[in-house]
Amino acid sequence: MFQIDINCDLGESFGAYKIGMDEEILSFVTSANIACGFHAGDPSVMRKTVKLALQNGVAIGAHPGLPDLIGFGRRNMNVTAQEAYEMVVYQIGALYGFTKSEGARMQHVKPHGALYNMAAKNKELSEAIAEAVYKVDPGLVLYGLSGSELVRSGEKIGLQTAHEIFADRTYQQDGTLTARNQPDALIYSKEHAIAQVVRIVKEGKVMSQQGVDISLKADTVCIHGDGENALSFAQSIKNTLEAASISIKAFK
Repeated sequence: MFQIDINCDLGESFGAYKIGMDEEILSFVTSANIACGFHAGDPSVMRKTVKLALQNGVAIGAHPGLPDLIGFGRRNMNVTAQEAYEMVVYQIGALYGFTKSEGARMQHVKPHGALYNMAAKNKELSEAIAEAVYKVDPGLVLYGLSGSELVRSGEKIGLQTAHEIFADRTYQQDGTLTARNQPDALIYSKEHAIAQVVRIVKEGKVMSQQGVDISLKADTVCIHGDGENALSFAQSIKNTLEAASISIKAFK
């Protein structure tokens, strides 16, 4: 039996600004990556999203990003390993407080945006992030791009790791995601995106932008909750994966 966790980046509204359809999406995912206030989110949104996740039986994870609210954490910043360590500890701690206050336990940590992509390649940065997670709680799972430096650093320090794949993103031959500033970075066809996920889960392969198949391990798949057709896509991917005999469960 094939199995996959469906995760989604949530809690990205802040102040008067509403982003995404968190309440609706939570019916179709098994893990929630909740923004911790640096790239998005605020204390009120964090608490609300934790409560919503618990009501839906969805595993809770911290989603720490770079301190770049204007750029939504998607712009590279020249941060040191020590700075990365400190900002990840800080953000995990913030969400941990809300999770603990609701009588629940945090399951995982998944870096956001540019921090995630930088750590996928940069060993020093990935080791700092893994150390931050481990020192806060060695029982937390570290989500990282499948086959990346971040996953390797997590495994090296003793964390349980989840190899993550993406439904709506294209891949480069080295296993990294195509940069968002490239015209072919996103997959807009629902059918294409879902077919890509099914193939990765069942065959462990994905076609890169260079026309070469690359191997990927898939423990969890990321879907996004802020697109125009996000809810429809969430429903479709869940139904299609189950129809393909792929069990959907939170990562263990």
